[in-house]
Amino acid sequence: MTQNKKLNAWIKEMAELVNPTNIVLIDGSEEQAESLRAEACATGEIFKLNQEKLPGGYYHRTAINDVARVEHRTFICTTKKEDAGPTNNWMAPQECYDMMTKLFKNSYAGRTMYVIPYSMGVVGSEFSKIGVELTDSIYVVLNMIIMARVGSKVLETLGADGDFVKGLHARADMDENNRYIVHFPEDNTIWSVNSGYGGNVLLGKKCFALRIASYLGKNEGWMAEHMLILGLENPQGEIKYVAAAFPSACGKTNLAMLIPPEYYTRQGYKVWCVGDDIAWIRKGPDGRLWAMNPENGFFGVAPGTNVKSNPNALASTMRNTIFTNVALNLDDNTVWWEGLDKNPPKNAINWKGDKWDSASGEKGAHPNSRFTAPAINCPCISSEFDSLNGVPLSAIVFGGRRAKTAPLVYQSFDWKHGTFVGSIMASETTAAAAGAVGVVRRDPMAMLPFCGYNMGDYFTHWLNMEKTVTNLPMIFHVNWFRLNENGAFMWPGFGDNFRVLEWIINRCEGKVDAVETAIGYVPKVEDINLSELDYEIEKGHKFGLDDLKSILNVENSYWLDDIKNIEEFYAKIGDTIPAELHSQLDALKARLSK
Repeated sequence: MTQNKKLNAWIKEMAELVNPTNIVLIDGSEEQAESLRAEACATGEIFKLNQEKLPGGYYHRTAINDVARVEHRTFICTTKKEDAGPTNNWMAPQECYDMMTKLFKNSYAGRTMYVIPYSMGVVGSEFSKIGVELTDSIYVVLNMIIMARVGSKVLETLGADGDFVKGLHARADMDENNRYIVHFPEDNTIWSVNSGYGGNVLLGKKCFALRIASYLGKNEGWMAEHMLILGLENPQGEIKYVAAAFPSACGKTNLAMLIPPEYYTRQGYKVWCVGDDIAWIRKGPDGRLWAMNPENGFFGVAPGTNVKSNPNALASTMRNTIFTNVALNLDDNTVWWEGLDKNPPKNAINWKGDKWDSASGEKGAHPNSRFTAPAINCPCISSEFDSLNGVPLSAIVFGGRRAKTAPLVYQSFDWKHGTFVGSIMASETTAAAAGAVGVVRRDPMAMLPFCGYNMGDYFTHWLNMEKTVTNLPMIFHVNWFRLNENGAFMWPGFGDNFRVLEWIINRCEGKVDAVETAIGYVPKVEDINLSELDYEIEKGHKFGLDDLKSILNVENSYWLDDIKNIEEFYAKIGDTIPAELHSQLDALKARLSK
């Protein structure tokens, strides 16, 4: 089927296992993609939307029991259990292969096997890695065409003997009790069965680009991170690049596509999106860290995306986009979701496929409903998006959702301390999340569900970057979510977060000083530009200098309370936590206690 003997042998072996009626190689052509869309529409796998209002737009519903990533059924299968670490589900490789082989056996009977050669990253870049996914779902094919670089050019780059990450997916019976997403890092292999939801079946995304890639990065001396990449352009046309990691529900996509306040745009400031979710980071020849977005599209959460929260994300969905599990407006054959606007359709079908009325109290779109949109659609996509070399990082930013503890922004003392800051990243649960409100959940570097090996070894890998990289980015932490005593957000967020990014870049360039505190360097109040900031925290209470002082304040007592939670989290990871991080924790404790 291809010129690569290893690939041909693997396709043959997998075909003998799953027993397809046909095998189709995806070549990346628009003609083939259009033929597949027509076939999927004919079978009801997808629906064509209003092509005048949403050209190239399609709609899909997953099974009702298959609407999100299934972390409890996601496994890292390494020879030694300790290599997977205590934060991952582990299974012995042979045991897992035996179990999965039974689930895959004859699962393609009467179906077509689609062979998708894809490149994570720009084809031909030193950053990039090649994968091949086998699937029985046209929906998966069409999503992968958007999310990665797919087709013949990838096979040409792979050549006759190139290596690739092997991905096998089968919808099988959609049995949630036998739904598994398993990774074999030592074999460069990912298997996914009994799911059709994107996060579980678009194997180039979290499975390859984070879990397998983080393992490859550890062995090869680079980093695969759950980070957005953005560029800040000043009025002189100079662009500085920032990578940032945030747990879910902390505004990651909004920041990646941020539009600066009018005060800044009038002067010529701009923000460019290089990536909204994943960064592959390597040492460049100049001694700096360079980052590339390995993806080619956005797999974004639809609910809450609107003209105010993220106009660039909304604009990205206006053409050639697949919408999954949103509401369908029957009057004009378009889509709707909660938070899009205040005018829910009168004549609609919900994400389950049932007739829907917004007055019922039920949601029209699933809270995790998605859009899959080409990155090129984004009005603020960076001119460096297709760069073979990536972009040089001036700063790395960590963030979380903390009501009282973390200030608006602070800078780490150095790389080791910055690694520590990333390792203790946390968010407090909100009413929207399952479980109790206000519970602190640690999610180091936003990688807890996505690190393909032992988390303690991952921290060591971070620390080791200092040994080979001479010009490291500065590391910062932000918290847009400080609350006052009445539970109101004290900082406006959204576009006004640019004011904090400006301070971060000024620090990187040595243009502003800072105040040393027990946790790191905090801005001087006068160095956060509040010009034309117009935000009402509560009725009759507009944001002012005193509020800024309050959200920059470091309350040592809150941090001392937090230490116990950090110690418990480190204890869960166990003996692989680097001694340096324990030293950093002890030093923080000592500074706070003074």
